[in-house]
Amino acid sequence: MEPVPAPPPRKRKGRAIGCFLLILLLLVAAAGFTALQLWARPGPANANVTVVIPEGASLYRAANELEKAGAIRSAREFALLARLFGGGGQVKAGEFRLLAHQSQSDIFQDLLGGRTLQLKFTVPEGRSAVQVYEALMKAEGLTGSIDVPAEGSVMPDTYAYTRGDSRAAVLARMQKAMADYLQAAWARRKPGIAVNTPEEAVILAAIVEKETGKPEERRMVAGVYSNRLKRGMMLQADPTVIYPVTKGKPLGRRILRSELDAVNDYNTYTMTGLPKGPIANPGRASIDAVLDPAPTSAIYFVADGSGGHVFADTLEQHNANVEKWRALRRERGEM
Repeated sequence: MEPVPAPPPRKRKGRAIGCFLLILLLLVAAAGFTALQLWARPGPANANVTVVIPEGASLYRAANELEKAGAIRSAREFALLARLFGGGGQVKAGEFRLLAHQSQSDIFQDLLGGRTLQLKFTVPEGRSAVQVYEALMKAEGLTGSIDVPAEGSVMPDTYAYTRGDSRAAVLARMQKAMADYLQAAWARRKPGIAVNTPEEAVILAAIVEKETGKPEERRMVAGVYSNRLKRGMMLQADPTVIYPVTKGKPLGRRILRSELDAVNDYNTYTMTGLPKGPIANPGRASIDAVLDPAPTSAIYFVADGSGGHVFADTLEQHNANVEKWRALRRERGEM
């Protein structure tokens, strides 16, 4: 039997290269599979964590912040896998709230999409411009400085923002909200109201806002002041006496006789008509009340002891209501 001839050297070499390439392909596939598992596996954080990514941060800087916060195991690993699987996207700056055990893949998507943590800033109805300014300057996470806004230019509401936003930008949103609402509200005003311009509506609405804390009373209070304006009577609103003294902050004591007698552009005890400007930032309901006041013949009101007011058409009725209020205050030891 004749011996089988050995394969030519070229064929043996070709088979060896094929085997090598197959092994290399398997190794690459295994490495890729392992990397994908690392990218998608649960993260090490046992609780939700907050991470701040600075403006202009590189991928590796962002990865270091994530590692320091305990959201990932290795900054080097995260940066490498992000380049491999992340498509080279640029991470966004901001404050991010990451979930417990969130994977590196999901974290990277949050950073790419800018899903930053939303902070909130609330302006209650009736706050003055100085109070809004002071609160904005103390608000967490905002940057930059602002001037005290024009009184009555800010819409009371809750506003969301992200860490690093500027105070000027947030204030601009508040003022735009007021301008937009006032424009829409003025367009649907009722005929025959006591104010002639949107600016006058804000001035009167601010007085209504400061005079009553009961939503159901706003239109009635607006009706009383509207009647007084139409008759040329003094409004005699205590908050207009206080405003020049405190710029809208709480007085913290009873009004002095000298303050009631003071002659200035705000004191409606010594002038007829509206003050020269708003004394606070009124909310939507008070603006609406001024533009659609309650149909009433009342021209007086006084506190009723329960947080509301009692209204009267005549001075005789009003004086009787005032006496009841004083008697109640004496019972309470307030006089």
